[in-house]
Amino acid sequence: MIPIDRFINKIICGDNVEVMRQMPDGCVDLTVTSPPYDNLRTYNGFSFNFEEVAKELYRITKDGGVVVWVVGDATINGSETGTSFRQALFFKDVCGFNLHDTMIYDKGSTGGAKGSIYAYWQGFEYMFVFSKGKPSTINFINDKPNKYCSSKPKVAGRRKINGQTESRTLNGVGPMGRRTNVWHISAGYMVSSPDKIAFQHPATFPEQLAKDHIISWSNPRDLVFDPFSGSGTTAKMALLLGRNYCGVDISEEYCEIARKRIEQAQSQQTLFAEGR
Repeated sequence: MIPIDRFINKIICGDNVEVMRQMPDGCVDLTVTSPPYDNLRTYNGFSFNFEEVAKELYRITKDGGVVVWVVGDATINGSETGTSFRQALFFKDVCGFNLHDTMIYDKGSTGGAKGSIYAYWQGFEYMFVFSKGKPSTINFINDKPNKYCSSKPKVAGRRKINGQTESRTLNGVGPMGRRTNVWHISAGYMVSSPDKIAFQHPATFPEQLAKDHIISWSNPRDLVFDPFSGSGTTAKMALLLGRNYCGVDISEEYCEIARKRIEQAQSQQTLFAEGR
């Protein structure tokens, strides 16, 4: 094993399984990634070994750490592949992760109307949140308007398991409550990111999505990992949020895009700190 310091705040070009095999056990606080799935894009002709990636992610994740796996399914010969579900069950039943939450990423568009012409246009992806044991960090984002907003206690009804209703008193609650596990985040050219260079990658990860997961499941100075770094969105947002990052991608072209985005983000941080 190589000391974890050698991986911190680096974009590493290489096979992600081989890179992870060099990382110490339990060194990563949070993984946020979106792997290639169902050959929907070529990604410079590279492929990956899902089962080995999943096993290594379990090994390098700290107890209480989280893996966010954003994935969807292609429609082939009139049927969705179900790859996303098989992967989720492998993480859970074979690797030993808890399936902490099954979340939905509503992209706000059909992404060019992908899918079967005989089904509703596909407008979402799954965000599987896996935890190694109970998550040690949960920072809920409270941005959902609260219809029960009141500075005074209120009486509300709750249905019990036997079907009867019981009354309970709610203390005063603020105007904004915890959001749901369906996240509405727009994606597209110059929408997913303000970095024009990011769109040299075929599937740019929305910065807002990466940001919200990093806030939710990690704390400052934690290590945030992305084994499919691509254009470097997870690494960039980890940097801007005061976390450490490590990104891996097998394509040197994509690694260079990621490094340039991180350099730009570091420059912006410097200018802000200097008041310019």
